[in-house]
Amino acid sequence: MDPTLAARALSAATEITSTALSGDDPGAVLDTVVARAAELAEAELGLAMVSADDGQVVVEAVHDHGDIAESLRGLTLPATSAAGQVARGGEAVVTEDFTVDPRTAPFVPEELRGFGPFAAAPFGSGGRVLGALTVYRRHGREPFSAGTVEMLVAFAAQAGVVLALAEGANARHRVTLYQERERIARELHDVIVQRLYGAGMQLDRVRRNMRKRFAQADGARLSDAIDQLDQTIEEIRGTVRALRSPEPRHDTGTPADLAESARGEVRIAGELLGYPPTLELSGEFADVPAERADHIRAALREALSNVVRHSGASATRVTLTRDAEGVKLRVRDNGSGVPQGVATRGLRHLSERAEAAGGKFFINSSPSLGTLVAFDLPVD
Repeated sequence: MDPTLAARALSAATEITSTALSGDDPGAVLDTVVARAAELAEAELGLAMVSADDGQVVVEAVHDHGDIAESLRGLTLPATSAAGQVARGGEAVVTEDFTVDPRTAPFVPEELRGFGPFAAAPFGSGGRVLGALTVYRRHGREPFSAGTVEMLVAFAAQAGVVLALAEGANARHRVTLYQERERIARELHDVIVQRLYGAGMQLDRVRRNMRKRFAQADGARLSDAIDQLDQTIEEIRGTVRALRSPEPRHDTGTPADLAESARGEVRIAGELLGYPPTLELSGEFADVPAERADHIRAALREALSNVVRHSGASATRVTLTRDAEGVKLRVRDNGSGVPQGVATRGLRHLSERAEAAGGKFFINSSPSLGTLVAFDLPVD
């Protein structure tokens, strides 16, 4: 290989390595690969064709001095084409005129009829061949020399390996990013939300206990502050759901420690009630998907909130059970029941949650027997 050409190829490969490992968009890196290959080969057109599962190759990146790039992007060639065979790990293919060469002529699309000299090299090396890197010169120009083809083969192999390494680095970065998002979501949910919830409960308790000593305007301002805390909690829950959304992962949810969350909710309620509610846990909760666990937490928080605000109960029992059918939550108190308006306004969304998730919700409440809130969800 000509030393000058080799030096240019090394410089181009170094540029691609730096760009790929810096975290740039893989599509942009592939465009750079094709542009540098065409420049090194002194070709008017360069294509990067990526292998599909069925052996076909699809044009993913185009470098063109004319105006055919958009018509070529997405072009598919069969596995039996020269590019398809090269992409399966075959030898490089080079011809003086690919429009008449029997290896290539049957697969020449109309957009490429103006080209003649052609070369294709495997894009990648060893067991990690991504596709084929092809270059074209216009009819009438000299064919690609042996040195140029040798350079193209080496450059395509190195560029393919770099992209494969970049894919791995990208994947590791996405996992790290997801883990950080999950950590933030957990802190928001388990720390910030619980503190806001506890503050709201305490403010509401003050408002109820000291209502007669407050001026009407002060009472209204306190009620408004409680409403704003409730709204803030809902907004934070929305942020938590967004942080735990299926990007970059597309699974059914990250397992959450539902049992520990239940202990925290009961502890906060006990501080506000003046006595510790009884908590009974039965079964394994560590593998409950995050989305399902969030539904259960919301139901438990809403039920305990109503006990604190409205029941006047002297005893409260929380039962959380995991069995073959799913997770069952029961919150019982011996208070005066839930006022009708509160039942309509505060618990309606739990019924909607249960229905949307394929579960069940019901409430039994009376002034003489107290209140039972039940929330059941399947896990699988």
